[in-house]
Amino acid sequence: MTNFAPLVSTISAAFLGSFVEMVEAFTIVLAVGLTRGLRPALTGAVLALAVLTALVLAFGPLLALVPITILQFAVGVLLILFGMRWLRKAILRSVGIVPLHDEEAAFSKETAALRRQAGDRRADYLAGLAAFKAVLLEGVEVVFIVIAVGGTHGQTLNASLGALAAFVLVMVIGLAVHRPLARVPENALKFVVGLMLTSFGIFWTGEGIGADWPGADLALLAIFAVVALASLAIVRWLRDAHPAPAGERPR
Repeated sequence: MTNFAPLVSTISAAFLGSFVEMVEAFTIVLAVGLTRGLRPALTGAVLALAVLTALVLAFGPLLALVPITILQFAVGVLLILFGMRWLRKAILRSVGIVPLHDEEAAFSKETAALRRQAGDRRADYLAGLAAFKAVLLEGVEVVFIVIAVGGTHGQTLNASLGALAAFVLVMVIGLAVHRPLARVPENALKFVVGLMLTSFGIFWTGEGIGADWPGADLALLAIFAVVALASLAIVRWLRDAHPAPAGERPR
C-alpha cells in the first residue's frame, strides 16, 4: 500500500503536467503545419525532441552520482518553487485577476505571424524554428517534471510512462480534430499539477533534511490535502475580494 501512493501520484503528476505543456506546444506546431506545411512543422518538432533526448541521456545518469539526501532536498526545493508558480497563476486566473490562457488566441496569433512572413525567403526556416522553440521550451519543463517527480524515489520510468501517455493522447486528439485543444480545462489542470508538485516538493525537502514522515509515503496524501485546502481557501478569499465579471470564470 505504501508503494501504491507514490506510484499513482508520480504517474498522475507526470501525465497532467506533461499534458498541459504538450497542448501548448501542439498549438504552435499545428499553426506551423497548417500555415507552412508539414515539413517545417515536423522538422522543427523532431529536432527539438532530439535535443531533449540528448539532454536526458547526458544529464540523467549524473543524478545517480548525487547523494540521495542532497538530491531529495535540491529537487524538493525546486519542486516547491515550480509548483507554487503554477499554483499562483492558476489561483489568479481562477478569480479573473490574470486572464485565462486561450489556445485559440495563441493559435491565431502564431498563424498571423507566420502569414506575415510568407514573402520572406526564409519563411519555411522561420516556421520550423517556431515549431522547434515551442517543443523545446515546453519539453524542457516536461523533462524537469519527469526527472523531479520520478528521480528521487526510483520512479523515473513510471514518470516517463505518464509523460508518454500524455504525448500520445495530445497527438491523437490533435491530429483527429486538426484544431487547437482549446476546450482542455487548462487552468484546472495547472491548479491540480501545482498542488501535486508543491506536495512532492514539501515531502522530498523534508526527507532531504531527515524528517520522519508519519505513514511514510502515505504522508504525501495528507500534504496534498493540506496544500489543496489552503489553496482553495485563498481562491475563496480572493473571489470575495475581487469578484470576477460573468464569463471570466475558468474553464
